[in-house]
Amino acid sequence: MSFEPFNPPARLLMGPGPINADPRVLRAMSAQLIGQYDPAMTACMNETQALYRDVFRTANDATLLIDGTSRAGIEAVLVSLIEPGDRVLVPVFGRFGHLLREIAERACAEVHTIEVEWGEVFTPEQVETAIRDVRPKVLAMVQGDTSTTMCQPLEEIGSICRAHDVLFYTDATASLAGNVLDTDAWQLDAVTAGLQKCLAGPSGSAPTTLSPRAVECIRGRSHIEAGLVGDGHDAGRGVRIRSNYFDLAMILDYWGESRLNHHTEATSMLYGARECARLLVNEGMDQAVARHALHGSALTSGLSAMGLELFGDQSHRMNNVVGIYIPDGVEGEVLRRTLLEDYAIEIGTSFGPLHGRIWRIGTMGYNARRDTVMTTLAALEEVLRQAGVRITAGSGAGAAREYYQQTPQQHPQQNAERAHA
Repeated sequence: MSFEPFNPPARLLMGPGPINADPRVLRAMSAQLIGQYDPAMTACMNETQALYRDVFRTANDATLLIDGTSRAGIEAVLVSLIEPGDRVLVPVFGRFGHLLREIAERACAEVHTIEVEWGEVFTPEQVETAIRDVRPKVLAMVQGDTSTTMCQPLEEIGSICRAHDVLFYTDATASLAGNVLDTDAWQLDAVTAGLQKCLAGPSGSAPTTLSPRAVECIRGRSHIEAGLVGDGHDAGRGVRIRSNYFDLAMILDYWGESRLNHHTEATSMLYGARECARLLVNEGMDQAVARHALHGSALTSGLSAMGLELFGDQSHRMNNVVGIYIPDGVEGEVLRRTLLEDYAIEIGTSFGPLHGRIWRIGTMGYNARRDTVMTTLAALEEVLRQAGVRITAGSGAGAAREYYQQTPQQHPQQNAERAHA
């Protein structure tokens, strides 16, 4: 039996991620492989670290990539920071807070949670009260949870953690580069992300940064594989990290000056991750956040003009994804399928208590552009009208166009990705 090459259909991915990768990232990933200790390879790794320091807004030396999807970064940080029996506090405001809780539980932590209704976020006072009650070693918190489209304010929480000697980890998979994240100024101890959302790449690499405090904790559990032990290596100390692949003590040695072997670097993903960061740094992080805010707000204006109800606390919505209630009488999955089949546009459903109640539409990464917003609004209007929803013709795209006209200073930014792709 013979198989033909797989040719994926053309799609405009306007859901909560993944999104269409920037063509420049795809071209970078097509480059030929080189050996993992080739000087050109290690130089590429060093450049990638430097670029991601700018992306994360940090001076952390321990800024690197975890080979795997964004969840690999989450697991690497949590399993490396947590020893069995450690107390971990997880504020949950959506699906991915529950994920942090589960991974911490699998690392044998004593996990405590606080929760708010989906569509809301926590105040610093709520978090500090829970820290006083639980006295955790680690606070693990999502910044942007795509399941609810909410962006948790973090600015004040880092100082609270420092005051109580708590390590502060945040998952910025969905929010980095589309929303402000300032690692050093906010006193974040560990941050992980992924490429497949605002960074405009494919899933498969997890940029990560660790503060000196986090590195000290992880280094306190350093062990070297028996087959690698040589002169000058000690026998290890502390409780051994429970995962080999996600052992950040060993991964730090792999990315550091010693270049101690741990795994074979995912070379093509490294190329892609470097290009994602290069594009962002050249654009400017403030400009990238402004671009996401511009197109996210234009989309939201269009959806509201069509009479669709927005989900959640809009003052804390992420710039790059919006939730809308499915209109009464509309079968949500049928409409999503029609949008995909007739217009090749994908939007998202949601999870848990929101499944079947809202759609989620993203404007992120390479797809944070005027043409994608206008196309999506026009197509969504048409399929909604076919489903019997009363909408004034052209209202959505017209409102978005008016929004763009009111913010002309952003137009050069919004077209930059298209002009250079």
